[in-house]
Amino acid sequence: MAAPVLRGKARWLPADRRARRLWQLAAGLCLLGAGIALMVRARLGLSPWDVLHQGISRRTGIDFGLVVVLVGLAALLAWVPLGQSLGPGTLANAALVGLIADGVLAGLGDPRTLAARLAALAGGVVAVGLGTGLYIGAGLGPGPRDGLMTGIARRGPPIWLVRTAMEASALGAGWLLGGQVGPGTLAFAAAIGPLAHLAIGWFGLDPGGSG
Repeated sequence: MAAPVLRGKARWLPADRRARRLWQLAAGLCLLGAGIALMVRARLGLSPWDVLHQGISRRTGIDFGLVVVLVGLAALLAWVPLGQSLGPGTLANAALVGLIADGVLAGLGDPRTLAARLAALAGGVVAVGLGTGLYIGAGLGPGPRDGLMTGIARRGPPIWLVRTAMEASALGAGWLLGGQVGPGTLAFAAAIGPLAHLAIGWFGLDPGGSG
């Protein structure tokens, strides 16, 4: 059974543009956490993984952000038999995005009007898209969920099938647990790919992973 491995110093913290990699990592994580929090406050539906996080949170009483962290750590444990490589961005993603989301949630009130909720939803989706581009562009390791996806795909199934199965499973389980599915879920699914693609083009240094 292989443990997650670090494939040399270049993978762990590439020397070229090191300062830019680090600020992109920090900015990307902050935007990811803030975007998730905005979508939660919008109350119009969440991304598939956040539907799962919210469902677990509602069933257990554990803070939403802490659930994000715990699910990320569980995904990292699933890397062990897959022999996936990780980087500092992987660990930072697993440890910090949920805590950032909780911090932003603590400072945000609930928008009262539909217009304010739609604005929060749009801001959240854009923030996640930009955060994804910054994070992936830093090239410091895939996020826990994306690393799990690529690790499974390396065993044979096409990556689109693995991605679809993982997202659908998270969405279905989260919905059954009480997570919120709504028009925001569809908006996220439609917009996140193009937004992330644009942002990766702007900020990309090396390939990596986001979630």
